[in-house]
Amino acid sequence: MKNRRNLGSRIQDPRERGAWAELYFMALAAGQGLKISNPYGGFASYDVGVEDSGPILRVQVKCTMCRHPKGGYSLCIRGPQYRGYAPGTVDFFAAYLVPTDDWYIFPYAAIGERYATLHFTPDSKREKHRKYKEAWDLLLAAAAPLTIRASCDENESELSPGHNTSQARVIIL
Repeated sequence: MKNRRNLGSRIQDPRERGAWAELYFMALAAGQGLKISNPYGGFASYDVGVEDSGPILRVQVKCTMCRHPKGGYSLCIRGPQYRGYAPGTVDFFAAYLVPTDDWYIFPYAAIGERYATLHFTPDSKREKHRKYKEAWDLLLAAAAPLTIRASCDENESELSPGHNTSQARVIIL
């Protein structure tokens, strides 16, 4: 998937680079077949909404160019007032390493509501976050429609007289 030409490192202002990373994420997610929405005014706790006939997933996009002193890159995941993100406000974090053009897609449960500083070493065999690198499949699976088939079987002899005898059985796949 790495045929992308990275121009984000030319953007010096961190806010402009963050807005560019959001747009870049939206373009790549749309390229995966996901439908994209952007909350109006920037007042939501998330940056991008993605869906594919299923629930709308809230994604918080973060990017970094910050080199870690011991190698690799560092990225702070912090929300309003330098705190973490409360449960139910974000479903996924999309972390982008600008110099290496690498995306990491983290489910909320992997980071949680804590204030976190993540360290990435994308070229290392011991990369701590390897399973989340370019993990667009996590978004695609979570955005897929949920299939529920329902029916119920009730024994008529157990029903009281005059009780509705409709049948239904619930099977969740």
